[in-house]
Amino acid sequence: MYGDTEVMRHRVSHLRDQAVEIRSLADRLVARAEAAPWRGRAAEAMRVRIRDRAATLRDTAARHETAAEELERHATEVDHRNEVIAATERRVGELVAEARTRTGDGVDPDRADAELLSFTPPPPGHKDWLTVELPGLSTGWTGRP
Repeated sequence: MYGDTEVMRHRVSHLRDQAVEIRSLADRLVARAEAAPWRGRAAEAMRVRIRDRAATLRDTAARHETAAEELERHATEVDHRNEVIAATERRVGELVAEARTRTGDGVDPDRADAELLSFTPPPPGHKDWLTVELPGLSTGWTGRP
């Protein structure tokens, strides 16, 4: 298995929560600056600076959301690949078992059965299952990134 998607999705949730908190912090910061009773040119300069800093915080929050979306996409892809790997492992097992049944009573295997019977599988859960090519095998893997 490549990547624990439960851990990834927990991190996605954490990133989204951080984005909300950062955005809230920016809003509170601006509200407090605007509510300050201080007046004058220096006060206005402070408020402008606070609004600029708040914009930077909001940009940081947006980056957290973008990271969360990308990590969620990655977790979905990892789940998909793991499902294809598991399905391929099962199907290859079935194909090899069928080939053994067909050639069990001293029957010479045909070319396809010989290929199935001589197949050396990758380790369980390994990404190499995504590229296995055997007679009768359709993995469902599209090779999409």
